[in-house]
Parts: sequence; C-alpha cells; structure tokens
Amino acid sequence: MKYFVFFIFLLFCSFGFANDAFEIPRSNTVELTDPATKRVYPVFIKTPRSYGSNTDKNYPVIYLMDALYSFQIASGATRFPMNSGAMQEAIIVGLSYSKGSKGASSRIRDYTPSNATSWKLQTGDAEGHGKFIAETVFPYIKANYRVSSSQRTFVGNSLGGLFGAYMLFTHPAMFSSYILGSPSVWFNNHDILTMNITKPSLPIKVYLSVGSLEQPEFGEKQDMLAGAKQLAEKIAAQSGDNTTLKFRVIEEARHATAFPTTLIQGLDWIYGDPER
Repeated sequence: MKYFVFFIFLLFCSFGFANDAFEIPRSNTVELTDPATKRVYPVFIKTPRSYGSNTDKNYPVIYLMDALYSFQIASGATRFPMNSGAMQEAIIVGLSYSKGSKGASSRIRDYTPSNATSWKLQTGDAEGHGKFIAETVFPYIKANYRVSSSQRTFVGNSLGGLFGAYMLFTHPAMFSSYILGSPSVWFNNHDILTMNITKPSLPIKVYLSVGSLEQPEFGEKQDMLAGAKQLAEKIAAQSGDNTTLKFRVIEEARHATAFPTTLIQGLDWIYGDPER
C-alpha cells in the first residue's frame, strides 16, 4: 500500500507541478521602435487556426490596446466562435507599453489626447502614438502577414477607449471599426467632448459600451456611465451618415469587470455570423 501511495504522489508531482509555461497557440512577440521617440514597444500577434492551411486568404486584423491585459482575454474569448465558424477569423494584434516604463506611465502618456497640467505623469501624446501605429505597426503587419485591406478593428478600454475616441474623431479612416469600452471621457475636464469630429468618407462601425455600476454611488471615482452616454450622443450627432453606432450598457458590471463583455459582444457585432 505504501508503495502505491508513493507512486500516486510521484504521478501527482509530475502533472501537478509542471514547470512548463503556458503559451497562447499560434502567437509570437515582436518589438517595434517608434522612430520619433525611439521607444520600443512589444507587440503580441496571434494568427487564426486556418492561417497556415488557407494560404490564399487575407484576414481582418483586430488591434488591442493594453495588450498585457487584453490579448489573453481576446485570444480565449474568440477561440470557440472563430474556430466554429460563428465569427469571422481574424489576426489578433496586441500593443503593449513601451519597454522600461514604470507603472501606468506609458498608457497615460500614449492614450491621452491633451496635456493635463495637473497630472504628475506625462500626458497628451495620443497623436504621436497614433502616428506610430499608422506608420510603423500597420506596415509591419502588412509586410509579414496576409491582411485584409478593408477590415481593421480598434479595441480600447478605459484610457484605451479614450484613445480610440480620439482616433475616431481625428483619423477615422485608420480603422474600419472601433470597440470603445468604458472610455475615460472624464479626462482633462471632459476635453474629448469639445473636440471637432472628422466625418469618415467610408462606412465605419462603432461599438461603445459601459457597465451600469460604473458610477460614484457604486464606488467608482468617476461617472463613467454618464461620460459614455455623452460620448455616444456626440458620435450620433456629429459623425455623419457613414458611421453606424451601437451603444450598450452592461448590467451589473463595474469598471474592473465590463471589458470582457464589451470585447466579445463588440467583436460579435462586427464579425459574427448572424445566422449561426
């Protein structure tokens, strides 16, 4: 009996304490340098299951901000719908923070569209970061992967959602669709709501959502719900006929929990098969 117990212990050790790190299938990481600032950004890339065998096909690209958080969620959430045909397959690209940055400094600098003088950390480089994406990231992905020339989706949450709203207002043609989760409309005295909107010349889709509990009365520091509603009203009123907006409030969701629902529901609206 004691030998049997010892055998079970060894078996448990061999499986229960494996040291192999988990890796997302068909994914890799590259580092791209912003030529204007010399900052280096890790970029996570995942190809769909059929990419290797379907060599004549070009794929849409989904670009995620806050990649250290969002890339894993997007990979897991889209696996079944994409593999089963319920959602169009796409390449997933996650943009991480600049190497060597501390804490939230990279995202605060890169995702904010205006200079907030009251902040200790640098703000207001959204225009520069957008240029890096357009002139460095896009060309790299196009040169190394088979990508669609017409299907490109932005996904951002919180400050990333604010950054997406800025790109939508100033450079709408950068993406054919936008998913904006719980955008930080409050930043710099709601400055985003005062900006002019460039109307897109081609059709684009915008999915905007926020949690119903993203309000001070439920413990949040900012009223994200009110901000998202104001942003939705501005988009609907000023973005023109080529913009299709879908605004949703996620019931019982807080700022820390709303994003996964925003992501998968937004992607399903853009890439889902309505007949599946």
